[in-house]
Order: sequence, then structure tokens, then C-alpha cells
Amino acid sequence: MSFRLFWAVIPAVLLLGCSEPGEQADVSRQEHGPGQLEAVFEWFEYQGKDTVFATPLDENQYRNPILTGFYPDPSVVRVGEDFYLVNSTFGFYPGIPVFHSRNLVDWEQIGNVIDRAGMLDLDRSHLSKDGVYAPTIEYHDGLFYVANTCVRCGGNYMVTADNPAGPWSDPVWLPEVGGIDPSLFFDDGRVFVLNTNDPGGQALYDGHKAIWIREVDPVTFQPISERRMLVNGGVNIADRPIWVEGPHLYKVGGAYYLSAAEGGTGMDHRQVVFRSAQIWGPYEPWENNPVLTQRDLPADRVAPVTSTGHADLVTDPEGNWWVVFLATRTYDEIHFNTGRETFLLPVNWQAGWPAILDQGMEVPYTGIRPELPRLPALESPAAGNFILREAFDALLPNNWLFIRIPKTQWWHSGDGQLTIEARNERIGDTAQPSVVARRVQHMNMVATTSMRFTPAGVGDEAGLIALQSDEYYFALGAGVNEEGETVLRLRHRHGADMPARGEILNEIPLDAEPGTAIQLRIEVRGGDAEFSWSSDGKRFDSVYSGADARTLSTMNAGGFVGAVVGMYAEGLSKVP
Repeated sequence: MSFRLFWAVIPAVLLLGCSEPGEQADVSRQEHGPGQLEAVFEWFEYQGKDTVFATPLDENQYRNPILTGFYPDPSVVRVGEDFYLVNSTFGFYPGIPVFHSRNLVDWEQIGNVIDRAGMLDLDRSHLSKDGVYAPTIEYHDGLFYVANTCVRCGGNYMVTADNPAGPWSDPVWLPEVGGIDPSLFFDDGRVFVLNTNDPGGQALYDGHKAIWIREVDPVTFQPISERRMLVNGGVNIADRPIWVEGPHLYKVGGAYYLSAAEGGTGMDHRQVVFRSAQIWGPYEPWENNPVLTQRDLPADRVAPVTSTGHADLVTDPEGNWWVVFLATRTYDEIHFNTGRETFLLPVNWQAGWPAILDQGMEVPYTGIRPELPRLPALESPAAGNFILREAFDALLPNNWLFIRIPKTQWWHSGDGQLTIEARNERIGDTAQPSVVARRVQHMNMVATTSMRFTPAGVGDEAGLIALQSDEYYFALGAGVNEEGETVLRLRHRHGADMPARGEILNEIPLDAEPGTAIQLRIEVRGGDAEFSWSSDGKRFDSVYSGADARTLSTMNAGGFVGAVVGMYAEGLSKVP
């Protein structure tokens, strides 16, 4: 990831403690005191309904993306017969999800790297532009490593773990390694760090970056050599390539292969490779670069996959090569609400070079599965269309997200309900509001929840939220108007120049007895959204239809994340 302009383009501290793999920790739970205003959510249901996933797969096929929704900047490592994959999370918490697979196709989240207080300080970071950028995961001599950058919250750091499900160590900071996108390479007992940084001296153009390498101490990770530039600008500096980044180094047949992205993480994104006989270079680019891009394809093609890059190579136990990479799925040539997703393709070696996809070919939505073990269906699938229903009968699963890092325990999940305290942290401020959400994983999706909430005064509100960043969101909630009447309203914020609480698109009387459950629903169909409610869970009445769902797109909101959807509560009636 980079600071490059990506259709427009800040941080969180951590509270959740370690837990059993597959569950999110229930940090030192605090009992709710008298007078606290709470919203109670009885269940939450998410359904994905994308057309490209509607056709059944043949037995030997897998489906792209392998991780749908906001799972960008993938890095993967194999340990024996097991694969582990991590992604960036920016200002959301917990940070850096860790996935496990035995076949590169079916992935289960087993933990999060950033999962407790004090590991990072993301306070007041921009949710979509700062925080946890692209991580790299490696394994060496019984230990797992993650190298990462916390942008505007500390810089580059390293964490380690015996078990990839966690707990991970506190960060070891690398103050002399500037820039972003650090990655590790182990070679004959020596350890090297690669990263993206300025080219040294005067940049020749906006976006001119370079790939650097230095040797580090295998215990402290501090530099023990001077840095050396491996790639200046990109494949051909005369073409003024921007943002060469995301470097990964591999040793194959005695030669060193450097893979990196060029062009920024937008429509011009592409993956390129270089080769050298020596680790310190010089590195020569392949004449058939880029090895992966969609930049030259027609914009009006059906179900386009765009912005491919930031790839990481891996071998399976049979010796076959594969690559994971990020890409986006757009619904009207340029807009997408799902963020940058993780895809998988085979790698074919040609004349000593790793070829991924011939130029001019589209990234396929289906491929031939690796000849690796089949697994039972996952409870929380990450690919294709699915319906998930959260009954809140235990701790929140580890794929639920918070905006930055909770400082107190303002929620509790269990006994068939999620209780959220309505606090005075507003959605729309760079703060830590009472929001519990999950990724939007489809262009066409429906999210529904059942809620009990009795607002005490003007400014109290709770309900269902779809959010791309602090500045871009929809909130459908029950509240009180200036006349003291209980109402259901839809708020919409679509720009930093708007008030934090946005504008009211519609407000209707809420005809329900205080304390009784109502159901709230958001349905998104590409760039169109509809908001509705029900008093019985059967008949839903519209609150607002035809809303511009492009508010949830990266093209409009800027930054690097995808949209999330979930539950929220605000208690502002006692705020002066």
C-alpha cells in the first residue's frame, strides 16, 4: 500500500485481549451501570446475492475472489501442508486477520495479529487512509513473522508468534527502515528487509519510488548493513512508473526473483518481476512484464475485475506455484463498495520467469482447484454467495470489526443478544463510536437486524449502519425529534465538508411500543440502496429507496478500505 492518490485519499488503539482461535476476546467485561442507555440487538443476518456467483461450480473448480470484501494486500506463506494468509486493515480493529487453509481455496480466519491494548496507537487516525498498511507473513525455524507499517502511528515494525492464531508479540520497531511495505527474506542464516521508500536524492516525478534492501540482525531486526537500491522507479524509469511497492523476494534454482507492484492501487495497477544472480543485484526486469494487469482491457466489459496487483507467490506441497493478489470488482466500470479483495491464480514458469496471466486476458471468476485436500463447508464462508446469521449466543467471532480501538468495554455479546451502550462518541468524528460491523462482501447484499431501543432524548439513536469511512456512511436508526416524538430516520453523510451526523434523507414516526423489537434492513444493489423496517419481521416498509450507494464506494470516499455494515448506538442527549 502507498500514499499515492487513489481516487482521493487517518488510527486505533487496542483493547481486546487474546482469546481462543476463532473467537474475539471479551476484554475485562464491565457491567453496565445504572442510567446507561443501551441498544439490544437480538440477531444480525447478512446475505450476498451477486450474479457472478450464482452459477454452481464443477467439482474441480474454485471461485474467485477467494476472500470477498475488504481483504486487500494479501501475503501468504506455506508451512508443511498448511497455508497462512494475512491482509491489511488500516484504521479498523482488530488488525491484520490471519487465515488458514489446507488447499488455497477454502480459508478460515483463526485470529488477528493486532488484538490487544498497547500494540499500536491508532487514536484519531483516518479510518481509511492511515493505520495498518500491507503486512507480510513469513515462517522460519519454528517462528511466524509479520512485518508491517503503521502509517502515521509508528512506522515499520515486526511481530512474531509460535502459533499464527496468536498471541503475537509486542511490536519491535524498525526506526531506521523508513517508507512502507516491509517484507522479510531468509537466506543461508541471514535475514533481509525489503521495503518501498523514496529513491534517494531528488524524485524525478510525482510517485517516483524505489525498492530497497538491507540486512538486519536475526534477533533484534535492527539494520546491520547499509541499504541498497534494487529497483529505481520500476521496470522502465523512462516511462515514469509510479509507486513501485509491495516487494517480495524468492530464491528459485539459485536465482533471486523480486516481485513488486507498479502504477498505484487503481486501474493502472500491475505486477512486475525482476531477476538477479546475487541478492544485492543488479536486478533485470522480464521483457514480458507486467505479469499481471487488467489496465488495457475495455472498461465496458461484463463483470470487470480491475486494479490487479500486490501479489505474493507460494508453492503447494506438490511443487505447483500459485499467486494471491488484490483486485476489485466494479458494478459500473469504476465504482465498487466491496473494497480490494483477494484472488488466486496458478503461476506458470516460462523460460525461467514466473508468468501469471497473459496481457489482454481477463481475471477469471472460476479456476481449476489445486489438487489438495477437500474440506467440510465452513461456518463463515469467505467466497461466493452465502447467508450468515449471527445469534449473539457467544463472544463475537473474530471477523467483526470496530472503528479504531475501544478504550472501554461498551458492548457485550452472549445469551442471544448483543448489547451496545449508546455513548457520546459520534459517528463521523475521528473517534471511537459504538459501532460493531462486518465487511460488505457483495455488490448486491441484504443486511437485517432486530433491535430493542428506547431513546431518552434528542441525540439518542441506534440502528443499522453502512459505512465506508467517517465521512461517508448511511445510518438507519430510531431516535427522538425536536418535538420529542420517537422516529425512525435515515441519515446520510457523503463528504468531509458536511456535519458529522450528515443530512436526514427521511424521518417517519416510529409506530412501535417502547422496548419492543423492530427489524431494520439495508439492501444494496450495486449503486442503489433501499432502507426499510418492520414491526413483525415479515412485512417491511420502505423508509427510503433509490439512495445513492456510491457513497460506499472507494471512488467516491477515497482511501483504501471497503464498506462495512453493522449496528450502532449514540447517546448524545446529555451532551452539552
